[in-house]
Amino acid sequence: MTYHGGMKRDFESQFTGWSFVAAGVMLWVGWMLMPVHIGTYFVPGDFAQVYDDLWIWIWLYRVHIFGMVITAIALIAVASMLADTPARIMVWPGVGVATAGTFVTALAAAFYYHHGAWGATVLNGKDAADVQRFVDDLLVDTEYVTCLVRFGRVFSGLGLVVLGLGFLKWKVFPFWIGGTAVLIGLAAMALTMGLPDRLSLYTPVFHVYALWLAATGIVTLQTGVGANS
Repeated sequence: MTYHGGMKRDFESQFTGWSFVAAGVMLWVGWMLMPVHIGTYFVPGDFAQVYDDLWIWIWLYRVHIFGMVITAIALIAVASMLADTPARIMVWPGVGVATAGTFVTALAAAFYYHHGAWGATVLNGKDAADVQRFVDDLLVDTEYVTCLVRFGRVFSGLGLVVLGLGFLKWKVFPFWIGGTAVLIGLAAMALTMGLPDRLSLYTPVFHVYALWLAATGIVTLQTGVGANS
């Protein structure tokens, strides 16, 4: 017997589908259009560059972080659509862990967002020594935040693996959606735990993840959500 969680014209599918699309677009566009990308640690030159396009940088960072929050909304929405099916036994745990990881990642991003904007403002016009002291004072806090980045990526990845396997087992979506979720999750975990000091290696995974979110939303809008039970 096949359960159809909704077709493209029902509110549930529309809300879930557009949430996935919005999440993918906001995550990717907010990051790609951001005029300055802060690395793992702040460097003195970051603040002057941020100040040059301060309000653009602030708003694009907000879009990027909101994309993370909407990702959680989309994941919870799709799990809710499957609440009366056997798929819930894997989908809900996967969504729970992935959502927790997403919010940890958002907290880490908020650290860079706040200190980037704050530093750009208070250091404008200051000499190099003042800027360097500011950077040095951030070092310990930033070291802690890199742990949040790693935790966020690992737990989001683990959640995606469980979620993707649930999608595959109960044929919730076409095979490639569930399979891609598993691969994204495994790649995020392997890169983060295997090479913990090379956080920039996660960048390709980020691009694929944003594309996966948008693609999952498009499929949901077209065909709804289905599960075999």
